[in-house]
Amino acid sequence: MKIDNLKNLNTEALAYMGDAVYEQAVRERLLVQGHARVDNLHRMAVRYVNAEAQAKAIKDLFDELTDDEQRLVKRARNHRFHSKAKHADPVTYKWATAFEALIGYYYLADEDQRLDWFLRRTFCVIGD
Repeated sequence: MKIDNLKNLNTEALAYMGDAVYEQAVRERLLVQGHARVDNLHRMAVRYVNAEAQAKAIKDLFDELTDDEQRLVKRARNHRFHSKAKHADPVTYKWATAFEALIGYYYLADEDQRLDWFLRRTFCVIGD
């Protein structure tokens, strides 16, 4: 997918896309692991798809990111948000949104290898 000036795209828009991409990746991972009961799938997915887990992942992996990726994370984290967190404090919410923005960037930039690397590392940080 080609978007002009992707690096300048609003970080909320990147996070919007990243949220969907990450949710799908988590669901696929759980199905590949052999989990099939929907009630269990949702409970297991929440372990990965919550602000605290996402914030932990991006903080733990921050030093492994390139300079450009770190700049994007900082820009997303420092962005003034128009939405409010339902189940997280504002600082955790900002880190989680930065996590999602980075995933959205990887996806929209067709950085499939980097996205796969980041997801694998995220699953390791959060715990398999």
